[in-house]
Amino acid sequence: MSIRNACVALVLLLAACGGSGDSQHGGATSGPSPDTADISLLFMGNSHTSFNDLTKMVADMVRAGKPGRTVASVEAPGSMFLEERLHDAPTIALLHSQDWSFVILQAQKYSTSGQFEYSTEEAQELIRISRQQHAVPVLFPEWPRRGIDETQRIFDLHVSIAQVEPACVAPIPQAWDLALARNPTLTLHADDGNHSAPAGAFLAALVLYATITGQSPLDLPTLPQYPVDATVQETLRGIAAETVQTVPPRMWCPEDVA
Repeated sequence: MSIRNACVALVLLLAACGGSGDSQHGGATSGPSPDTADISLLFMGNSHTSFNDLTKMVADMVRAGKPGRTVASVEAPGSMFLEERLHDAPTIALLHSQDWSFVILQAQKYSTSGQFEYSTEEAQELIRISRQQHAVPVLFPEWPRRGIDETQRIFDLHVSIAQVEPACVAPIPQAWDLALARNPTLTLHADDGNHSAPAGAFLAALVLYATITGQSPLDLPTLPQYPVDATVQETLRGIAAETVQTVPPRMWCPEDVA
């Protein structure tokens, strides 16, 4: 084993120690070793990223949309806000362990009341480090909580970060709003009104897929391995495709993104 491969293996082992590796705890991996994959995805976030196999959904979508390309996804250990990620040694070691294709950043702290402001400097620094690792940074704004009008505030916060340090911004909150406006019977939220149900995670994954690949979700096949009905998957593909046409997620990407 080469020194580089040994380093990556050690970092991934440390990452796995940060959680159980299941859909609720982070540290999960999907696909081949990320240092050998054609496309490597590193996710940093909290339970909104970890629930319902969202990271695996994204990886499976990229595999389906990029036939013949190998795709690996890795979740950074633990469940943290981005301001905590920057000071978490296993996370930073994982980020520095190799060149990544994409680094997806979720869990920018924001005021749920809209009355306070939280630092975005940590997210900006994570974007800078991602670029040093030759990755395309992708900001993952969270969907609005059930019954609360906060989409624009959440999205604008992430755009403000990308305007300082260029990063793609996935219009996930807008996709949820559109889906529920068109199909109020869709179950996108979990019972707590905050986290995702499987269909909500699937919709977020579709928007991330479009952001990462620049391709339309309409071209994706049904993914039967996930507990989302084929008819619902079709509906969600249409919603995601319409959303990324209305709010282009690559508007704030670094200039060198293909």
